[in-house]
Amino acid sequence: MRGWLGLDDVPADWGRSVVTIGVFDGVHRGHQTLVRQAVDLAQELGVASVAVTFDPHPDEVVRPGSHPSQLSTPHRRIELLGALGVDAVLILPFTLEFSRTSPEEFVQIALVDRLHAAGVVVGENFRFGHKAAGNLATLRELGEKYDFVAVGVPLVSSLEDITSSLIRQHLTDGDVAAAADELGRLHRVEGVVVRGHQRGKALGFPTANVESAPHTAIPADGVYAGWLESPEERWPAAISIGTNPTFEGAVRTVEAYALDRDDLDLYGLHVSVDFLARLRDTLKFDSVEALIEQMRADVDEARRLTVSAG
Repeated sequence: MRGWLGLDDVPADWGRSVVTIGVFDGVHRGHQTLVRQAVDLAQELGVASVAVTFDPHPDEVVRPGSHPSQLSTPHRRIELLGALGVDAVLILPFTLEFSRTSPEEFVQIALVDRLHAAGVVVGENFRFGHKAAGNLATLRELGEKYDFVAVGVPLVSSLEDITSSLIRQHLTDGDVAAAADELGRLHRVEGVVVRGHQRGKALGFPTANVESAPHTAIPADGVYAGWLESPEERWPAAISIGTNPTFEGAVRTVEAYALDRDDLDLYGLHVSVDFLARLRDTLKFDSVEALIEQMRADVDEARRLTVSAG
């Protein structure tokens, strides 16, 4: 599977392809339906399949300061789209200049001249071009002009209410189980392990303090069960999000304790944290001893849930 950043990365000898287009933040179950139909059509036509996505999020460019929290990094998006069977993923840098491209200009420059589209598969509510002037009808008209078929995919009733915005709201509410159901997998937060106050180590529960990218969709403050994954290994984990109120903390952190492991040195590594279930709210304890007792209970519950989930 190939990954391209910008139209200039597309090989000059790239043949005809079926293209699907979207922000695809999270690559949730609705996105998966769309991408799989594009892959199926490409196989029917005997051509390659390409998923086109954008970075940064168009909202941030068109309305600065409105960047929604991000369900997946661009790199993770490429991984997820590739797992659905596409032959290539094209990330288009979304700039103010690009936002002013007319629907026909976008079709001609990106879909026709570079990707040589034989088919374009989009959701029925797809909008594109300057001020979202283009829609599915526009795409079909341009398809007749430029020799490609435009397919609008209706979302069946079980998927029509799945949106990235709704998943973000689930995470804001701390409902990682509902988010996972609509994503089709556990929600993931990625980042580099940095040094914190090392309070967890002192308490007997050394944690990886994960510094994520700006705009990452981080679940509500609380304690969760899930997994911590390094480039080489994956461990069941108890995960804490919050400001450590027992110690009068002010900075919000994501910290993951790999169950029963006090020998890990993950500093500087890029890791991921997958959220399985919410255990409880973040609490301020009257004593360190009370905190440790609760942490032991959290670890036991995280162990039970991760073992059950496999």
